[in-house]
Amino acid sequence: MLTYLLGPLLALLPRTWRKGLPFGSALEWRRATVLSGFGEAVLALVALMYWYSYFMALMVSNGLDTALSGKLGPGVTDQQIGGTALVIWATHPLTWLIAYAGVEGSVRLVGAAFTETNLGIFPLFLLDKIIGKLSGRKEGNFSSYVGAIREKTIYKRLPHVPDELFFSGNGPDEFLEIRASQKKTDWNPPRTVRYQDRFYRLEANSSGMPPRPFHYTLRKLSAGVMGRTVLIYSPEEEPVLSKK
Repeated sequence: MLTYLLGPLLALLPRTWRKGLPFGSALEWRRATVLSGFGEAVLALVALMYWYSYFMALMVSNGLDTALSGKLGPGVTDQQIGGTALVIWATHPLTWLIAYAGVEGSVRLVGAAFTETNLGIFPLFLLDKIIGKLSGRKEGNFSSYVGAIREKTIYKRLPHVPDELFFSGNGPDEFLEIRASQKKTDWNPPRTVRYQDRFYRLEANSSGMPPRPFHYTLRKLSAGVMGRTVLIYSPEEEPVLSKK
């Protein structure tokens, strides 16, 4: 019930703000974002129609009054007054603002419905970034906003192929780079990863070229102990060993 009552409004918020909600886990964010995006697009369409009707009626009325008073000179037609009013309306900042809201709502609707990318509205996302910069909060840049869409739309279509492993260095400077076709859940630095009988620390993850765009760089540890937070790397298919 919360998904349909409060969800569409809360879906306007950035993801970082949603995570702080005490009842955020009880909401189905995909449905909430679909409804929120649909509502934003419909409200923008209604507002654009009302704004067009109001502005055009006002401008044409004032234009005709001015023409009848002789201030516009002879030969001015109704079509010229209407065309001028239309150009002014189309270039008005409020027209662009309402149109942006309509496009944003459509993008949020499509993103949530087809790629499960639950985006908030960009103005609040930008405000969150500004607050993060002022408060010194560590976070990604604008690429993180579009990165989620790219992963869902482009990377999701990639064929599943075995991981590719690159070993380099010796002793304490031994590194393992894993290149995968699918993103690995919870593989965020500096997690500890166990592969076979060795322990590694996940140093970084980055993006590369298909068919294995997900790159994970790990440094070998001299010793390690199993725990609940240790990630176990046990691929279903035999990895491909390669050399740089």
